[in-house]
Amino acid sequence: MIVEQLYTKCLAEAAYYIESNGEVAIIDPMRETDQYVEIAKNNGAKIKYIFETHFHADFVSGHVDLAKKTGAAIVYGPTAETGFDSIIATDGQEFKIGAITIRLIHTPGHTPESSTYLLIDEEGNENALFTGDTLFLGDVGRPDLAIKSDLTREDLAGMLFDSLRNKLMGFADETIIYPGHGAGSSCGKNMSDETVGTLGDQKKTNYALRENMTKEEFVQEVTTGILPPPQYFPKNAQLNKLGYESFESILSNGNKALTIDGFISEFEQGALILDVRHQDDFVKGFIPNSLFIGLDGTFAMWVGALIEDLDQKIILITEPGREEETITRLARVGYSGVVGYLSGGISSYEGELYTLNSISPAEFEKADRENVVDIRREGEFTSEHLEGAEHYPLDYMTSNIDHLDTKKTYHIHCAGGYRSVIAISLLIQNGYTKLINVEGGYREISQTKIPKTNFVCPSTL
Repeated sequence: MIVEQLYTKCLAEAAYYIESNGEVAIIDPMRETDQYVEIAKNNGAKIKYIFETHFHADFVSGHVDLAKKTGAAIVYGPTAETGFDSIIATDGQEFKIGAITIRLIHTPGHTPESSTYLLIDEEGNENALFTGDTLFLGDVGRPDLAIKSDLTREDLAGMLFDSLRNKLMGFADETIIYPGHGAGSSCGKNMSDETVGTLGDQKKTNYALRENMTKEEFVQEVTTGILPPPQYFPKNAQLNKLGYESFESILSNGNKALTIDGFISEFEQGALILDVRHQDDFVKGFIPNSLFIGLDGTFAMWVGALIEDLDQKIILITEPGREEETITRLARVGYSGVVGYLSGGISSYEGELYTLNSISPAEFEKADRENVVDIRREGEFTSEHLEGAEHYPLDYMTSNIDHLDTKKTYHIHCAGGYRSVIAISLLIQNGYTKLINVEGGYREISQTKIPKTNFVCPSTL
């Protein structure tokens, strides 16, 4: 028996390859599916089933493409309805993979169709639980991502409590837990950096599994502090439910070198210029009207938060050699509109480049700090911030783009210097011109003598 976790760090997502006697199951595959086909081919095995734990919201799964390539059956749990051929399994239904068995356990709560898969090994031992977004290490799935459901998040949280207590916690403590995500995912609040654990450890350390916890306490704790989901979440869930354009088609359409004339022509026809270089390079020179979201940061999350139309035509500015990576990572979160990239990168642009006014924390300490804008998340801001700073979180900037005064000068910072450049590029696109980036973000600013506080004024957003 082979069990391999295939972890995609930028999305904090875990897919699983399970093999026995030449037969394979894939759980929650990523959008680019050749990796699974290649592993099976190298092992002389055949992919038989594709198990989906639920309709994912934070990424587009590769289930549809993988099924077309291999003939494998797609399996979902009870209540799921799909726009493609699939097996809607019953609670407790079993599937044979060589000499092992996979049993579906319906565990609604994160979403109504959410299911966990139990691996029963060759000797009949209940070896592992693939919990998807039902149970993470250190946390459980947020209960507010159901697709067009009449159920409230409190309803779903109550269902999740029952699923955990009545379906999962009765397994042996040594049962291995293979979760769907790790730290960094937006599908939970308190996930561990670890990506494999045991049920016994989770009973000891996971707040949601503590002994003698009432359902009312569970619902209160699980629903407290949940921020609104990124705008692309329900759109990705619909793609996973109904089907989508093949990844290979998206890659073929987007991986095209554009001359400067072709690049400008696409822009004039409505394409968005997306610059994915490092923020330090963007600050030194960028094409007017570019949106910066660097590949080396939390790229997919910020693309999903700030580019509202999944079909938006996009033209890329990348470091040479990273074009295909960029298209792939956009496709993972549902963006299929890339039409090409500027051949030769930024050095090929013949017009005037803009630069950002950027200062060090030491220079900021000496500056007139009348208008300071902190674009970090709410928890970061409330923990500690500069006295007098205005909170204007990047997560919701697109829906509050006219919040600031275009006639005023603002010093803008985040935590480390990545998000502030994203924010400034977005604001420049919308008519702001007097913006100063504070390098290094709050981590470095906090080392200065500028007064700080954790007092929070009522939000104006």
